[in-house]
Amino acid sequence: MEALVQPRVPPSLMEPGCRMARIAEAVRSVRGWRQRALAFTAGTLSTLAFAPFFLWPVLFATFPVLVWLIEGAQRDARPARASAHAAWWFAFGYFFSGLWWIGEAFLVEAEIFAWLIPFVITLLPAGMALFWALAALIAQRVWPQDIAAYPQTVAICRVLTLAIALGLTEWLRGHLFTGFPWNVPGLALTYPLALLQSASVFGIYGLTLWAVFLCAIPAVVLATPAGNRRQTALALSAAPLLIAFALGSWHLAAPPSPDLPSVKVRLVQPSVPQRDKWSGAKQPAIFADHLALSRTNPAGQIDDLAGITHLVWPEAAMPFGPLDHPEALAAIGALLPPGAHLLTGAVRQERNEETGERKVFNSLLVLGPGGVLTTLYDKVHLVPFGEYLPFQAALEAIGLQSLTRQRGGFARGQTPKPLLVVPGLPKIAPLICYEAIFPGEVTGSGPRPGLILIVTNDGWFGDSTGPPQHFHQARVRAVEQGLTVIRSANNGISAVIDPEGRIQALLQLDARGSIDSLLSGPRPPTIYAMFGELIFVLNILLFLIWIAVLQHYRLKP
Repeated sequence: MEALVQPRVPPSLMEPGCRMARIAEAVRSVRGWRQRALAFTAGTLSTLAFAPFFLWPVLFATFPVLVWLIEGAQRDARPARASAHAAWWFAFGYFFSGLWWIGEAFLVEAEIFAWLIPFVITLLPAGMALFWALAALIAQRVWPQDIAAYPQTVAICRVLTLAIALGLTEWLRGHLFTGFPWNVPGLALTYPLALLQSASVFGIYGLTLWAVFLCAIPAVVLATPAGNRRQTALALSAAPLLIAFALGSWHLAAPPSPDLPSVKVRLVQPSVPQRDKWSGAKQPAIFADHLALSRTNPAGQIDDLAGITHLVWPEAAMPFGPLDHPEALAAIGALLPPGAHLLTGAVRQERNEETGERKVFNSLLVLGPGGVLTTLYDKVHLVPFGEYLPFQAALEAIGLQSLTRQRGGFARGQTPKPLLVVPGLPKIAPLICYEAIFPGEVTGSGPRPGLILIVTNDGWFGDSTGPPQHFHQARVRAVEQGLTVIRSANNGISAVIDPEGRIQALLQLDARGSIDSLLSGPRPPTIYAMFGELIFVLNILLFLIWIAVLQHYRLKP
């Protein structure tokens, strides 16, 4: 009978902090393949924080695991190497689960490109993970070691240090080697809509500092053998989030920006299958389909663009090069009502008459009455391996080609990026597809635009997590800059988004048709629009001052 009696557990061991300390110690102690599996699993779960799931509270469980894995690596004979190794496996899971959808693009012409999928979905995440390994290496080298004497103070300093290191390496990931800032941790704090408003102050890199800190600190503090754990965890994490939510809700309660006068846009989403889009034989039918959808309102009735001032077609709506086909321009001229303009993605080419050199551009054209070209923009930030190949001539010589199969690749447009001047609209910041994921691509160093236009094509990526993640970043751009975003997709998600990130009109993935919308005018420049990444730098300085103050006083609990 005595064997069946459970021993009484002391109440102190049932406290949340004590249980959390046991979990933390278990994570620190794990080694070998179990450590790699734990890190990979925690990283994989972290991607649930982003679109289309937005389950960002999962980071309260996964980011502490990253902290404890790095702490456990300090017991290794080579702690720096062990820290980087543990963080690399966490980040490999994070990027593998977050970027698998890229492989979908290689299935469009599977007979040519499918053999590359295993390399793409493993090598790209592996490379991205090196940035997090570097962050762990930096954090482990500089964070305080005297955890036994000042457990809570040191724990806070360690999380602050890791937040700074990850913030800096994520900024590098968004800029080095053309950059690829996809699923930056700061995006986790841009849902729901009230929290999204914080992007107008911090931007995604500033929010990354706070996302790492706010999500890691509660469990890390609760795992310390110190008093006032719960109060400290709530003060450091819950309070800032509640303040951000409250301020965002207050901002959303204000009257929206007034609509632009005498402007009504129509967006066309034809949902052309990606395999057909570049087929020369199918171009006449695809072009005719764009014309027919343009004449049809969202209810499916033919209205010949009655009341529409600006018509928007998606990226590469005319890959046949309309400027070289007068009959196409004449058809567009016949389509447009008096005074209306078409803003459309298209392929265009330039040929040097002396050398015979030909350049091909992924462009955004503005065609006015009669189908006359009024202005254009050539894409600047091209997609590696999609629109061009690094070492293009050498790789083409051995038989490799980009996904678009454009011989020689697309040429880059002029820099600095110009703003588009279109009659009836404020000055437009043009973005073509991939460019919309870069916060700095919206305005560059030039004057502030009054509107953002994105033409895109997410048809490459099927019904995966890629298109909704891409769309959500367009909403973030709207709030960062305080500007309306027009987003027209061949297939993806077409929408009009107001300066607060509210969706005014929407066509979902795989939908086919058109949407009409008025446009909200720009709001006054946001803090992020005025100061850009200076806010990110100032937040790093704030975190460094915080660390210095804690280190100076070293207050025992």
